[in-house]
Amino acid sequence: MASHVELTCLLLVVSALGKNFLVSGGCSGKCCRGRDMTCSTTDWRMDRVYGTCYCDEGCVKTQDCCFDYFTECPAQDCAVSDWSFWSGCKKNCQASERVRVRHVEQPPSNSGKPCPGLEQKAGCREYRDRHGNHCGLNTGPAFITSMEFGRRRPKHDNYGNPLEPGFCVEFTLQSRTPHCTVENRPHTLWMRYITEGFKVCVACEPPAMRNNSSFCHGDGQESDKEAVLHWEAVGNPRCRGTWKKIQKTGACDCPPQHSFVFI
Repeated sequence: MASHVELTCLLLVVSALGKNFLVSGGCSGKCCRGRDMTCSTTDWRMDRVYGTCYCDEGCVKTQDCCFDYFTECPAQDCAVSDWSFWSGCKKNCQASERVRVRHVEQPPSNSGKPCPGLEQKAGCREYRDRHGNHCGLNTGPAFITSMEFGRRRPKHDNYGNPLEPGFCVEFTLQSRTPHCTVENRPHTLWMRYITEGFKVCVACEPPAMRNNSSFCHGDGQESDKEAVLHWEAVGNPRCRGTWKKIQKTGACDCPPQHSFVFI
């Protein structure tokens, strides 16, 4: 009887040790950030090899994670807030940038997707200085930006006639500097589509259209069709070039990548 009781106790001890061994192995409660050589245990690895395995984020790349890494340490993608409102311009009558930002609410973990860009910029130009005086741009190139970053678009009726002040000027691009084609910032990618020989449409509308007037700075209304006019992209003063006026129309009908707005 004694031997039977001893055997039963021995089996209970072995079973308990086995359970403890299973609990102590794997990544349960052992998930670590980054690459941590101390974040390891002894168990089956992802490559079906028994031995030292890891529970840190770096194990995914080195393929030495414990077998239950993706169960015990699920990937957490980065979460960000909504965009803030665009900042104002500098009110100094010089080309400047608007900025908007968003913030990280949940950083990525366990090889989750990294955070996207947290800042966006767009070209802008003030029409009045900090004292309320009009900037008075009468000379120099036409400043343009993408329709995407332009001001509110004027409304038109069902026949294409403008319901609000505004018009469109069509140009043929004659030249542009190489700096336009190497842009890779999110707010300047539109400059890469500025291509010599193509027709582009540039909208003239408030507030670029001055009060009590019917023109925008650089729209070329007083120039003939053979005049070579100059333009500059807001957001990158090195992206500039020349164009020739084709005609003035009531509304722009160019493709989005060839549609701009006067600033």
